Amino acid sequence: MVAEIAPLVIPGVPGGPELLIILFIAILLFGANKIPKLARSTGEAMGEFKKGQEKVEKELDEMRETGDYDLDDEEDDEFVDTEPVTEEDSSTDTETETEAN
Repeated sequence: MVAEIAPLVIPGVPGGPELLIILFIAILLFGANKIPKLARSTGEAMGEFKKGQEKVEKELDEMRETGDYDLDDEEDDEFVDTEPVTEEDSSTDTETETEAN
């Protein structure tokens, strides 16, 4: 019986020559000095995303264990608009509408 060997190339994923072309284009677009900064910021963003994902998974596990499915961390406070509407604001809106007509 002959065992089949799985190919090392994954279809749809760029190989060696394609990666070199992509790297060359990236150097032309961003410059050699900015690529490490770009890679660092991408890594930091991925790390923050992973931390957030772990936090959500931890909260979901706690909810499953305790059976507490109350999604509001705060007490049932009603929304309070802290920015008052003044006469000046409403007259400006009216003037704008009048000028538009």
